[in-house]
Amino acid sequence: MSKEVWQPGNMLYPIPAVMVSCGRKDEKPNIITVAWAGNICSSPAMLSISVRKDRFSHSIIKDTGEFVVNLTSAELARATDWCGVRSGRDYDKFREMKLTPQESQKVSAPGIAESPVNIECKVKQVLELGSHDMFVAEVVCVTVDDKYLDEKGRFDLNGADLIAYSHGEYFKLGKKVGKFGYSVAKKQGKHKPDKKAKHSPETGSKRVKAKKKKSK
Repeated sequence: MSKEVWQPGNMLYPIPAVMVSCGRKDEKPNIITVAWAGNICSSPAMLSISVRKDRFSHSIIKDTGEFVVNLTSAELARATDWCGVRSGRDYDKFREMKLTPQESQKVSAPGIAESPVNIECKVKQVLELGSHDMFVAEVVCVTVDDKYLDEKGRFDLNGADLIAYSHGEYFKLGKKVGKFGYSVAKKQGKHKPDKKAKHSPETGSKRVKAKKKKSK
């Protein structure tokens, strides 16, 4: 087996393609599609997004110090792409894509009602990296579409037809090939992770009882 040597570049794929909503008071909210996004800490829950300095949303997020990360599904694929290639300087993206601004619980920026998961964030630090600035943020609230909850209240995130971005193309997540800890699970009985296995990198949000707010 042989391999070619390439110049340094962005080859960490697949990655999530998320729609980030933001907005200033008394101005129309905006949506920017971000591929450079990821979890960075479990406790407290934190994530980061990287945005080019010349993007319309960059100054909004920097000024307000908050944003909402909205997970995307196959149904939202076209809107996800469109919001990434059109500027909020020229379009009202919510109106153009027929998306619904959803009132957030902890931040003033709206979420996207059609998204299966809305992650409300407050910026803690801005790192100037080069072509992009990284917004390091704390997750202050998560809302989920209750149609993905089963009768026991468990959230079936993988049933939401989430999409990923890989080398310029969008893909719907496919067949399950394993779960955390399965490589060290005992063969007899139910497959439970070995007690010596490290904690899962995925820390689920706790379900809280809160009064639902209608989308506006």
